[in-house]
Amino acid sequence: MDRRNFLKMSAAATTLVAGSGVFLSACRRDLRSELMGSDHTPGGHAMEPLDKNGYKILYYASLAPSGHNSQPWFVKINSRLDWVIGSNLARCLKTVDDRNRETLLSLGAFVENLVQAAGKFGYAVETKVIAKDRFDPDVVKIHLSKSKAKDISLQRMVMRRTVKSHLQSKELRSSDVNDFSKSVDGHLFYFPRGTDHADFMNKAAVKNYMIQADNKKAREELAFWIRLKDSEAKKFRDGLTPDGMEITGLAGWYVRHFMDHKDVMTQAFNDKGIEKTREQVKEGAGWLVITSVGNTVKDLIETGRRFQRMALTARGKMIGIHPMTQTLEEKNGQKSIKENHGAGVMPQFMLRVGYLNKYPDPVSLRRPVQWFVRI
Repeated sequence: MDRRNFLKMSAAATTLVAGSGVFLSACRRDLRSELMGSDHTPGGHAMEPLDKNGYKILYYASLAPSGHNSQPWFVKINSRLDWVIGSNLARCLKTVDDRNRETLLSLGAFVENLVQAAGKFGYAVETKVIAKDRFDPDVVKIHLSKSKAKDISLQRMVMRRTVKSHLQSKELRSSDVNDFSKSVDGHLFYFPRGTDHADFMNKAAVKNYMIQADNKKAREELAFWIRLKDSEAKKFRDGLTPDGMEITGLAGWYVRHFMDHKDVMTQAFNDKGIEKTREQVKEGAGWLVITSVGNTVKDLIETGRRFQRMALTARGKMIGIHPMTQTLEEKNGQKSIKENHGAGVMPQFMLRVGYLNKYPDPVSLRRPVQWFVRI
């Protein structure tokens, strides 16, 4: 059966069963809760020398974001209180992130979650960047010591998510921008919708998405991280599921059951991605840009931590955040950034933002702690 006929039949079938809700129930799902709940991870496990609190801390750390949800981290447990956070080079995006910049930003977000979770469980954390260059596998040394527990919301880490759709166009309140700026130690610029710079960023996002979509290696890398089938999602617990790409309902059901990785490499898939990107930049309140002082490993880790501090406050403000990274990944985009910013400005995050009427629950999967711990 070709897809056009299938879609016609699916529409008819949906109409027939709508009264009973059978088909719609099949489309509704919460794969994240199903898989992560089955691990009973929040309760913690002892993995000598890692104790239950250490396990819990690493579980919450692992809820940090990463490009293609590749989760490019490992944790080496030298003792109960001494760990090393590392970069798993096999999980890095070698095509679109060939300088390992985004990997280190993700590790920074991981470290920030770790520090906050440790504070909740009564530990102070000393962090030291030990990587000499961007490709060193051992990146951050961690030492924990007992301290007074802090009043930190772990639920903010659980409920954080990227939001790509339904961003409202009204300008962000100055109080919200100021709060975000404090979270990132002032390394923030806001360009409201309709300003020249926001328009420039809209065009740059689409242009560089198109450049990347025409890059066969980039498409192959994306296809590698897409988990179309539930069986793949359950096996790997990472990557981009249909839910994570915001392909839901009947469309999501169809993708999960009738598409495969060859479809990701087609021109039709490319065209759909470009069309969706064009629609996305029409939404939202503009752009936030997070900058760094420099481009060292330490700078990138700290910038990732700053981003995560801000991201953890977004849901409470009903603000969706959508990183659109292609402009910072492609040479054409990097050139245009240099031409449109001062010499001292080093953008590390370009974030499309906007208020939401309803904040969706998180859907991205996470690998169990024992999958990324090295003892």
